[in-house]
Amino acid sequence: MAGAEGAAGRQSELEPVVSLVDVLEEDEELENEACAVLGGSDSEKCSYSQGLVKRQALYACSTCTPEGEEPAGICLACSYECHGSHKLFELYTKRNFRCDCGNSKFKNLECKLFPDKAKVNSGNKYNDNFFGLYCICKRPYPDPEDEIPDEMIQCVVCEDWFHGRHLGAIPPESGDFQEMVCQACMKHCSFLWAYAAQLAVTKLSTEDDGLMRNIGGIGDQEVIKPENGEHQDSTLKEDVPEQGKDVQDVKAENSEPCASSSSESDLQTVFKNESLNAESKSGCKLEELKAKQFIKKDTATYWPLNWRSKLCTCQDCMKMYGDLDVLFLTDEYDTVLAYENKGKIEQATDRRDPLMDTLSSMNRVQQVELICEYNDLKTELKDYLKRFADEGTVVKREDIQQFFEEFQSKKRRRVDGMQYYCS
Repeated sequence: MAGAEGAAGRQSELEPVVSLVDVLEEDEELENEACAVLGGSDSEKCSYSQGLVKRQALYACSTCTPEGEEPAGICLACSYECHGSHKLFELYTKRNFRCDCGNSKFKNLECKLFPDKAKVNSGNKYNDNFFGLYCICKRPYPDPEDEIPDEMIQCVVCEDWFHGRHLGAIPPESGDFQEMVCQACMKHCSFLWAYAAQLAVTKLSTEDDGLMRNIGGIGDQEVIKPENGEHQDSTLKEDVPEQGKDVQDVKAENSEPCASSSSESDLQTVFKNESLNAESKSGCKLEELKAKQFIKKDTATYWPLNWRSKLCTCQDCMKMYGDLDVLFLTDEYDTVLAYENKGKIEQATDRRDPLMDTLSSMNRVQQVELICEYNDLKTELKDYLKRFADEGTVVKREDIQQFFEEFQSKKRRRVDGMQYYCS
C-alpha cells in the first residue's frame, strides 16, 4: 500500500500542475482567436446573397463533397445549419468567395438558409485545402503520421497553408512578420523580389554578407542587375561632370552611340535624354527599386506589418497587378489582420455585461442593493469553492445547487429580520 502511495506521489510530481487561472486564461485566448476568425462572419445568415465576399470564414464538407468530387466551400452559417453533423474541414478565411452550399456540387443536399443558388459560382477559386490537404507535401493537418512539430503558415497570395520547413527559408519568429508569400507565388509575382530587398523581414539584399556568399547567378539564387548593367542609386539623377573632368570625359563615359563629336549641343542632348528617362521612371517606385541590384531565390519571403502600403500604385503597376490577378495586394482591407480586427470590434460591440444592463435600468437605491448582493454572492462563492480546492476534491453539480439553496436561505433570513423605518 505504501509502495502504491509512493508511486502515486511520484506520478503526481511528474504530471504538470494546471491551475484554474491557467485554464481560464487559455479559454479566454481560444475565445479571442475564435472571435477573430468567426467574428467577421455572420453565423445566422448564408453569405450567398452578398456575392463574392471580400473575406469570410469558410469550411469544406467531406461528407457531401469527398475527395474525388468537385471541391466546394460553405459559409459559417451553413456549416452550423446545413452541415452540423457532417465532417468539416476548417479553411480559416478565404478572399472573394461565394457560398456553394446546396448548389450542383452537392448531390443530395439543399441549403436550408438560401436554397435559390446558381448551379456553380464561377468566380470562386479552389485548391487542395478543400479536401483537407495542405502544403507542397499535400498532407492533412493535423497529420497523425508527422512526428515533427511544425507551424503551418498561410500564403497571402494563394492562401494555401505550408509547413515552415517546406518554405525554403527558416521562418522568423511568429511575432516578427505579418504575412508570408510562398515560393510558387514569388515566382508568379517576381516583381516582389525588388521590394523584398528593401521591405522583407529577412532582407534579400546584395549588401548582406550572409546572402552574398557564392552568388553569381547559379544555384537557387540569382543576382538581378539594373537594366543598364550598372549599379545605381535608388534615386535617379542626371549625370553631372565631376571636378577635374571636362565635357569630353563625361560624354565618353556615357554609352551614347554618337560619342565622336564634343560639341556642347551634343552634351545637352545627352543630359536631356537622361532627364526624360528619369522623369518617365521617377513616378514608379518599382522602377526605382529595379535600379538597384537585388536577389531572386527559390524561397518564400516574410513581410512586416503594412508592407503592402509601400507597393507602387502607378498606372503601369496597377495593370501588372491586374494581369497577375493580385490586385488585392493593394487593398488594405484584404489582409487577415484587418478581417480579424473587424471581427473583434463587432464582437466587443455585441458583448454586453448583463449586470451593467440591469443596473442601468434601476434607480440609485436599487443599484446599491444589487451591488451589495452581487459582492456577497461573489465572496461566499469564492470561500465555498476554496474549501474544495484546499481538500483537492471535484466540485459537482449538486455542490453548486446546495450552495445556491443555502445562499437563498440566508438571504431570506436577512430580509425577514430587517426593520424598516419611515421618516
